Amino acid sequence: MAFENGIIDFRSDTVTHPTARMRKAMASAKVGDDVYGEDPTINQLESLSAQILGKEAALFTASGTMGNLIAVLTHCARGDEAVMGTQGHTFLHEVGGMAALGGVFPHMIPSKANGTMDLNKVKNAIREEDIHHPETRLVIVENTQNACGGIPIPAKYMQELSDLLDPMDIRLHVDGARIFNAGVALNKPAKKLVENADSIMFCLSKGLCAPVGSMLCGSHNFIRRARKIRKQLGGGMRQAGIIAAAGIVALESMIDRLAEDHHRAKMLSEAISEINGLSLEKGEAQTNMVYVAIANDHAVDADELVQTCSDRGILIGKSGSRSFRFVTHYWITDEDIEKLISVLKAAMS
Repeated sequence: MAFENGIIDFRSDTVTHPTARMRKAMASAKVGDDVYGEDPTINQLESLSAQILGKEAALFTASGTMGNLIAVLTHCARGDEAVMGTQGHTFLHEVGGMAALGGVFPHMIPSKANGTMDLNKVKNAIREEDIHHPETRLVIVENTQNACGGIPIPAKYMQELSDLLDPMDIRLHVDGARIFNAGVALNKPAKKLVENADSIMFCLSKGLCAPVGSMLCGSHNFIRRARKIRKQLGGGMRQAGIIAAAGIVALESMIDRLAEDHHRAKMLSEAISEINGLSLEKGEAQTNMVYVAIANDHAVDADELVQTCSDRGILIGKSGSRSFRFVTHYWITDEDIEKLISVLKAAMS
């Protein structure tokens, strides 16, 4: 199911286009001024999101990066500290916004290969009461953990982390850009994976296929304060129901089908493991991501492979000088997987 231009795009699930049903819903959406709280479609989307994630309230944001930043600025004051993994998206790929715009100090814990942080290291990172120290206010967990291989973080770990943080009154935020991928992979409702979290952000515009937007969920009081910070950041939108309509369709119809993406990623990882000169850099696919490395002694490098695939109508994304990340999504079919495998085999032979 290539895009309208015939391109097969494995670079990310952010490249997904809205479905025909989404476009129809957008065209007929009822709208109002969301800053005044008068957009009925936005209100419906926020209510539905909170219900699905088991939280009291939700807030529509322009992007996952904005949602994470709003969460940090709501939980933390300037000079406070937030603990997170070294492979976390908030640290790696969000332009240092928490420090640049919020004055919040990141305290990094090594990310383990399974996407978690060692709980003893998290405990040791919590600051003692000392005039010289920033206050530890927040811990951030990413689920699924993108840079570790699209790994789902189980509910048991989240419970153990919450048990550690609650007695110290430290908040827990989940960067759940792909939380529904995690839920599908672990065969649990997404709300079970975040029931111990104080806030959760998830994206509508990745595997769920909506064109724009992310949701931030939490308590009524948290979302009330977050709404004001969204406005402060320039994120208050007016007749945003037009894009929220696609988000409602996404939540109603696109969650369960993520299993298809996972199946195709597994197909891809199994086939790649048998290609001479390629290896699975982060193990077999657990959700919709496959990380692949080119052997150091192989003549083909990443740039050559990107160009070879592009010449054949396939877009792939580098994750390093000799490595790639392939991401499956709604617009990738079994036939697309077979074509990619054929091109890779030919390029590496």
